[in-house]
Amino acid sequence: MDEQRSGQKKRQPGPGTAKQERYLQPSILLSLKQSPSYGYEIIGALQRFGFIQGAAPPGMIYRHLRQLEGDGLVTSHWETQGTGPAKRIYEITSEGDEALELWIAHMALLRDKLTAFIESYQASAR
Repeated sequence: MDEQRSGQKKRQPGPGTAKQERYLQPSILLSLKQSPSYGYEIIGALQRFGFIQGAAPPGMIYRHLRQLEGDGLVTSHWETQGTGPAKRIYEITSEGDEALELWIAHMALLRDKLTAFIESYQASAR
C-alpha cells in the first residue's frame, strides 16, 4: 500500500535524525573527568556538549551511569556530609579514561572525514 492510501507519511532520513544517546557515554566520561559529580549535576553538564537537545531524561542518564559503573568505567560512593539528602558521587576510573581516549580518537576521525566531505561539496558547488 502506498503512503497516500495508508495515510502514513514516509519518514525521510536527514540531519538530526540520529539517536540522542549516541554520544552520552563520552559526554558523561568527559564530564566526570572534569570533575567528580552526582547525577543531576551531570545532567546539567551534558547540555554544554550539545549532543542532547532540551533536558536530558534523568532515567536515561542514570541507566547509562549504572552501565558505565558495571563496565568499570566509573565508580561511585555515597556522600553524606553537609546538609540535605545523601548524594551518589560518580568518578571516572583509569579504564574510563582509556575509553574516553578511544572516543576522542574516533570523534577526531569523524571530524576529519566530515571536514573532507564538506570541503569536497564546497569545491563542487563553485
